[in-house]
Amino acid sequence: MNIKIFEFNPISENTYVAYDETNECVIIDPGCFFPDEKSLLLDFILDNDLIVKHLLNTHLHFDHVFGNHFIHEQFHLETEAHKGDEFLLEQLPGQMNMFGFSSEGVQVPRIGKYLKENDVVTFGNQRMVVLEIPGHSPGSIAFYNQEAECVFVGDALFRGSVGRTDLAGGNHQQLIDGIKKKLLTLPPDTVVYSGHGPLTTIREEMRNNFYLQ
Repeated sequence: MNIKIFEFNPISENTYVAYDETNECVIIDPGCFFPDEKSLLLDFILDNDLIVKHLLNTHLHFDHVFGNHFIHEQFHLETEAHKGDEFLLEQLPGQMNMFGFSSEGVQVPRIGKYLKENDVVTFGNQRMVVLEIPGHSPGSIAFYNQEAECVFVGDALFRGSVGRTDLAGGNHQQLIDGIKKKLLTLPPDTVVYSGHGPLTTIREEMRNNFYLQ
């Protein structure tokens, strides 16, 4: 499986396009905010003749959903996310204003398909299993591809850190428990793709992440 990483919007959010030899792909957390960011994402998909099968969100904080409406318009795909974060979409303008973004004219996406623990997302020859890891937000989920030895974790886990839990519905202990139960039990060589910052591995976080000791 191939993974293209984009760093979008002023909060440096990681957007991922995962695809394989069939040219089918998924877009995970489209955070493209500015017109040139949207063009960059679209051009990559078109230039590589990719067929977008799913629009996936690890969670629904504003910086991870900026591009959802754009992707919906381009590819007629609905957002796939956990129901536990649906309330965040209603609060999207307020989230944006709180962090200094203008919410004028914002298009609030809607969830077209609810994802839950052990659901399977397929595209091409790929299979990704949904893991529920609440705490950063109530509906935070991860997408684990066992064969590709990688997991997309959103803002649950970062290199050397974990997600903040002081936003609506956050719970620090719940987050730590979920990481230890759902992520640290994955094979140590599993590559972790976070919502912000660099890649890491499960082994690296087990050894060196202060919050998980």
